[in-house]
Amino acid sequence: MKTVSGARIAVAGAGALGLATALRLARMGFAVTVFEPAAPGDNASGVAAGMLAPVSEALFDPLSSAHLALMRRARDLWPDFAEDLGVELARTGVRLEGAETWRARIAERLTTLGLPDQETISEDWRIEARPALARLRDAILAAGGRFEAVAVEAFAPGELRRADGGAEVFDILVLATGPGARDGRLAPETAILAPIKGQILRATPVDEAVEVVRGEGVYLAPGERVAIGATMEVGRDDLSPDASATQGLRAAAWALRPALDLDAAQVEVGVRVTTPDGLPLVGWSRSPGVILAVGARRNGWLLAPLVANMVAAYVTGDNPGPDAVAMDARRFEEPET
Repeated sequence: MKTVSGARIAVAGAGALGLATALRLARMGFAVTVFEPAAPGDNASGVAAGMLAPVSEALFDPLSSAHLALMRRARDLWPDFAEDLGVELARTGVRLEGAETWRARIAERLTTLGLPDQETISEDWRIEARPALARLRDAILAAGGRFEAVAVEAFAPGELRRADGGAEVFDILVLATGPGARDGRLAPETAILAPIKGQILRATPVDEAVEVVRGEGVYLAPGERVAIGATMEVGRDDLSPDASATQGLRAAAWALRPALDLDAAQVEVGVRVTTPDGLPLVGWSRSPGVILAVGARRNGWLLAPLVANMVAAYVTGDNPGPDAVAMDARRFEEPET
């Protein structure tokens, strides 16, 4: 399907995937509106530590270990993407700290991935998530895009129905809503998605570290408030802080930095969604006029520029690139007999 410039495109979801995609399409001349009922930054992308860390993900998330090459390709799009937005790209790396037995296990995993044992993973980067979301919003507005603080209730080419009862005319819906997409109502492929609740602690720093520190069961990301994360509570989609779920996180953080005042730490909660293989659904749905860009697990920020480019290619009928098969939106469908 090829869509002419100027077509009306709705983007449901204002996280990293949704905003990066909206910006790409708006700059190509499409009339883009982003639908998001939550306040700006009040989503999983805003809660995130902003990691752009293909090696760390491959090391510590079993579902991501097979996708290292793809994640590296996504990360390599970030220097130009960040420069264009005026977003600071921290390339200070991820330092590994922990007991000798844990470090030995990490060394084995690095070898399995074809990487040398190293104290600092220099090719893993990060951004500050909330400022990046704000820059994306500003860039979308500057490119002529719009924002509507309401959810999408239903869609068919030519008519989008809003949750407040209103209706608008759109040619395409890009579905990037994360947990809001899982019921299959807007696209049947989303029924495969599973929620993951993540809790991050924000605490006063106790040192002047500039790199992320990764230990057993925890990471510490520097900033005005150090981000300590993150829980991975599979199957949970509530946004309530849960002290019992963060006990292990607190213990792991104290093991690395005993001086941290975690009793006074702020708790932030986000819900991500994942596919069975850990890669997002990207491409045309069986629902007419719907393109999926959802299900990035912990890697929404890392994959955002890549997914945005792929969606733009689907819209214009161009080649979506070498990662189209791995992230195909319909790859979990049962084969027809």
